[in-house]
Amino acid sequence: MDTNKSSSPQGWEDEKSSMVQNPPPPYYPGAPQPGQAYPQQGYGYPQQPGAVYNQQPYPMNQQYPGQGAPVAVQSTVYVTQAPLVNPVNDYMGYSIFTMLCCCLPLGIAALIYSISAREANHIGDRMSAERNSRTARTLNHVALGLGLASLLLIIIYMVVVFSVIGR
Repeated sequence: MDTNKSSSPQGWEDEKSSMVQNPPPPYYPGAPQPGQAYPQQGYGYPQQPGAVYNQQPYPMNQQYPGQGAPVAVQSTVYVTQAPLVNPVNDYMGYSIFTMLCCCLPLGIAALIYSISAREANHIGDRMSAERNSRTARTLNHVALGLGLASLLLIIIYMVVVFSVIGR
């Protein structure tokens, strides 16, 4: 690309030239060359000229003094819960009946707790299943009681109204 024909504003060439990096320093003899991070090393300390070491070879199949015991890596175990063998009653039918026939708001709440109890049974969480089942049963009993009480009050009201009209 020809810099004379570039479409950039005139002040930009100076900015670009300041962003150029300086070349790397020259390499010195004995310094590692590019691509070689460390010089090749042998095992242990290099032999010093004029030094004599009275080292015995280390016996095979024994650990060196600086090394710890071998580490045994255990595999990861995932523990999942299976569905309960004896599931807790979820009162699903009772909840649907009370929702449709007795008291809609309490029936909806009881149905939600029944579904939660069923899911807890499926997951295998007995404590949550028992708690949700107990709540669903209580809501169903209250909804049935309110439904029967309101039905009884309606019947009494109708009897009183027809007896007053019939006189």
